[in-house]
Amino acid sequence: SVELVYADNASSNDKAPSAAQTLVSSGVSVVLGSYGSGVSIAAGDTFANAMVPAIGVTCTNPQVTSECDVYFRICFLDPFQAPVGAKFASEQFGGKNVAIVYNLEDDYSKTLAELFKSEWESKYGKVVVFESFGQKDQDFSVQLTKVVNSNADFLYLPDYYNFVGLITSQAKDLGWSKPVMGSDSWGSADLFPLSKGAVVGNYFTTHYAAKGATGKTKEFIEKYKKLHGYVPDDVAALTYDATYIVLQAIQSAGLTGNLKKDRVAIKDAMGKIKSFDGITGNMQFTPEGDPLKEAVIVRVTPEGEFEFVKSLKP
Repeated sequence: SVELVYADNASSNDKAPSAAQTLVSSGVSVVLGSYGSGVSIAAGDTFANAMVPAIGVTCTNPQVTSECDVYFRICFLDPFQAPVGAKFASEQFGGKNVAIVYNLEDDYSKTLAELFKSEWESKYGKVVVFESFGQKDQDFSVQLTKVVNSNADFLYLPDYYNFVGLITSQAKDLGWSKPVMGSDSWGSADLFPLSKGAVVGNYFTTHYAAKGATGKTKEFIEKYKKLHGYVPDDVAALTYDATYIVLQAIQSAGLTGNLKKDRVAIKDAMGKIKSFDGITGNMQFTPEGDPLKEAVIVRVTPEGEFEFVKSLKP
């Protein structure tokens, strides 16, 4: 049987190492998480020093695995997400000018903003507004006034859904009616209500689409809805896949009861998983522990659902 031990990093880079140490000290064999790039990077050394393997769920920044030998991940990477998002935006919106508003204090948001900017300028057009905000900000009128007064054809928001809710509703109030493009951190059931419906018709890159799902993905969604009463977001779907990767690794490692040996054996077993057919897609793993998998583009419907638009191959 598997026993789950929980630790809360409070989504804080400062608190992530102590939350990681709590898990290490409690004798876990393997870690599921974390859910953001900054916190995962911050906890990496703690896991590496104890040789505890970890599988990140939504940490798309390359540093998570490139700087930590024991870290794996189930999500695609930002150097893939940014170019496919830019290509889609260029084809979908047709414009040449983009405005970008990002969180300067978040590794995920900052890196994705920079990657998108670089890709856009090298292939498609100009970045006419490149504005940042801080983790505690709630009022974005200064940044958005620049966006509204620019000749931007669309706005790119590589930000977490709680910020996107505020930014899109404030942008609408300031007269912004052009498209907004987002990233996988939009994927929460709270996005729609937080934005007061301002995200309707907008697109974002993500890991799976609940609306229109088939096969075992559809099965997972139906079971989840029955259990929790709402449609699972991409975080839930990725966590499901990450859990089964871990279980597969534990089974093939075969536990001895020697914690130090078991941690290394699970890490080695995870490193040997070359492909996995998950509910967020088929994936092959690189030697660094990163999956090669498709991204999907979804559109927010008037009901607040995330509807499949197209798949984007690596």
